[in-house]
Amino acid sequence: MSTASSHDVAPRRLKVLALVTDGWGMAGGIARYNRDFLTALAASATVGDVVVLPRSADTSTGLPAHVVQLASRTGRMDYSLAAFKQALSQRYDLIFCGHLFMAPLAAALSRLARTPLWLQLHGIESWARPSLAIRRAVRRARLITAVSRATRNRALAWSDIEPERLRVLPNTIDERFSPGAPPADLVDRLGTRGRRVILTVGRLSSQERYKGHDRVIEALPRISSRYPEILYLIAGDGDDRDRLAGIGQRLGVSDLIRFAGPVSDDQLPDIYRLADVFAMPSTGEGFGIVFLEAAATGLPIVAAKGDGSTDALADGELGTLIDLDAPQALAEAIIAYLDRGRTEPERPSRFAFSQFAAQVDHLVSSRF
Repeated sequence: MSTASSHDVAPRRLKVLALVTDGWGMAGGIARYNRDFLTALAASATVGDVVVLPRSADTSTGLPAHVVQLASRTGRMDYSLAAFKQALSQRYDLIFCGHLFMAPLAAALSRLARTPLWLQLHGIESWARPSLAIRRAVRRARLITAVSRATRNRALAWSDIEPERLRVLPNTIDERFSPGAPPADLVDRLGTRGRRVILTVGRLSSQERYKGHDRVIEALPRISSRYPEILYLIAGDGDDRDRLAGIGQRLGVSDLIRFAGPVSDDQLPDIYRLADVFAMPSTGEGFGIVFLEAAATGLPIVAAKGDGSTDALADGELGTLIDLDAPQALAEAIIAYLDRGRTEPERPSRFAFSQFAAQVDHLVSSRF
């Protein structure tokens, strides 16, 4: 009777516990990143099953192979208890922590379960020096990934971790976003027929005024002097809407602004197809997944220098990066794109999901 040699034995595949703020069914850039990352992680030949414990989630259907999403736990204590129970009742080979604010919990689980930790950094939450508890937790991570060089550099400034442990893993393009004509009923509902449309997609939060909606509104008088048919379409909602509307009134450009309100994930690709230019002169983006969505739809893009937008626009290859200290730079960049008209876009292949998945596979196989 022959016996199996050592090279006939299938390699053991990692079982992963993922602690995330937003799981499947949630909207927003972090939710999208989580879904893309966990899909890529589960597809790696190094990984077996990925068990996801979300703070918020709307669905457990349509998950990729080898991904299980547990019921969401919104309360902090509720979530912590569920995480401890999960981590200690089963044998996991890797804990993934999807947000810096959850790092103390993830580090505690990593110590108790003697399981290596992978920590993800997104944007503004990791730019300023965090609490001592978070800084100690960060030291526990075997690998830390950041969505952009801006986020990585700011985290290195307040932490004492070795630069080699902090790698850049940028966002990826959702294949649903592509050039095309928007549905006629959407054109009619939002009144974009016959208009040249500037688009911004993002929450209208008083906590996120750095996104720069007000800067675009302030540029409208200059833009409309050349393009009277201009329309600024704002997709998203929040508690800062009235302030923005007030700026439009004060400048006499209210009729050039259209608030689209909340936009469903399914409708988002068609919202981009309404536009001629995408503009978001933000100063606080960790990366800015909306820039990739706009680029994939074929839109010219105007963004600001200095934050993660620089990575999203590939150092200016995918759009124009302006200096906000130059008062007319935003209006001039938008007018330049309107003068040029739409051109045949080149899909930004460096952000393709296949590239993203290959990076995830390399990181998990080489570090864990």
